[in-house]
Amino acid sequence: MTEQKIIFFDIDGTLLTQDKKLPTTTKDAIYKLKERGHEVGIATGRAPFMFENLRRELDINTYVSYNGQYVVLDGKVLYTNPLNLTSIKKLTETALSNHHPVVYMDHEDMKSNVPEHIYIKNSFESLKMDSPTHDPHYYHGRELYQTLLFCPDGEEKQYDERFIDLDFVRALPFSVDVIPKGGSKAKGIEKIIERLGFPEECQYAFGDGLNDIEMLSTIKHSVAMGNAEEKVKGAAKYVTKSVENNGIYYGLQMVGLL
Repeated sequence: MTEQKIIFFDIDGTLLTQDKKLPTTTKDAIYKLKERGHEVGIATGRAPFMFENLRRELDINTYVSYNGQYVVLDGKVLYTNPLNLTSIKKLTETALSNHHPVVYMDHEDMKSNVPEHIYIKNSFESLKMDSPTHDPHYYHGRELYQTLLFCPDGEEKQYDERFIDLDFVRALPFSVDVIPKGGSKAKGIEKIIERLGFPEECQYAFGDGLNDIEMLSTIKHSVAMGNAEEKVKGAAKYVTKSVENNGIYYGLQMVGLL
């Protein structure tokens, strides 16, 4: 019997195309991995409620969400790393003074601190999702695992310099993921690996975004999508074709899993 492997996939730009479609070859590849007894997981910046349908379609119950801050193994919560709410309060005050909206996210829902904003609208439209509803007090008394800061490219640097217990990772042209300092998909994956005991030679990861760099540079058999930026490709051991060009299927063949 083939030695069992564990493979983690990012979602946007990796499993899903720019139009948020799941290529047939990708779905077939995932099912073949599972048929061969391998463990398949998702590692994403998305919230758990933002990819429920995808999990059902692919029959995947293990995932790293919120860039490593909310980790689920076989349908059960394994690890959480919530944000410091005092810092989020201060971040909100600073963002408001800069006219930068914020979206608060826990494991069940997300709310915006402003009724509407073009940056939020455009960002969620690019994900083929509705914008969050308005509740400026949503962060009060609850655990948040990620906050979204909406600002033009480069303007997040002022926040990065001021909030030393937070990391700011550009996800979309006008959206920045805000997570606890040092948090990452790699750290979330580590929690699953520790529990399941896979040796490093049996670990694989696919990704395309800036928030995948630590994961791709940490996992031994890492694959960057052909549509990834050069910086992301440089962090991976292999580079496959783009997601639209059957990149997942091709990449799994490249590393000998199919």
